Amino acid sequence: MKYFFWTCMVLVILFSCKKQEKVISPHTSVNKLPYFVSSDFTPHWFAISDLKGKHKIPDFNFINQNGDTITNETYRDKIYIADFFFTICPGICPQLTKNMGLIQNTYVDDQEVNLLSHTVMPWHDSIPVLKEYALRNNINDEKWNLVTGDKDEIYKIAREGYFADEDFVKTQDTDNFIHTENFILVDKKGYIRGVYNGTIPLDVKRLMRHIEILKKEV
Repeated sequence: MKYFFWTCMVLVILFSCKKQEKVISPHTSVNKLPYFVSSDFTPHWFAISDLKGKHKIPDFNFINQNGDTITNETYRDKIYIADFFFTICPGICPQLTKNMGLIQNTYVDDQEVNLLSHTVMPWHDSIPVLKEYALRNNINDEKWNLVTGDKDEIYKIAREGYFADEDFVKTQDTDNFIHTENFILVDKKGYIRGVYNGTIPLDVKRLMRHIEILKKEV
């Protein structure tokens, strides 16, 4: 009787593990990415004809590590990955920068894919500070812009453009400091097509697979 009981338990555990593995497998086939048009990041599969009026990244105007003006036009017809960081962050930012660097090096010769990192501490992260950070982290300024600018404008686009401040959704407190681990994937038309945890290597690999899917879209 005991042998029968434990045999059943083992079978149940094995079945559960296999079922769970199927759900979370990073190799699940995806051939079209959804659109994300609200802060709850609910995925929507819109037809191109239904995109009019749907959320896109709003116009922006910032300054990069070289003192150059960076706007939406800089990323016109580009797939890009956006994130938010600050240069003296002792926590998640070093990992975010490392993983953005991995994406940079993977697509270094691919002119379709660029990167955009916004400082959330513009009162500290001046152009020279960003330049020094870029040099220290082997950032290719033809591929990856680190931008600073007006704090209110950066925080506004983080919250209303990229939906990057999860706490703001709950508190609506504009004085809160923004600190997020998200990488946001933006397509060539300015629509958000994916959100990923930039500190997790498996999620970064998923992001790069999704970049390849976007590259095949018409």
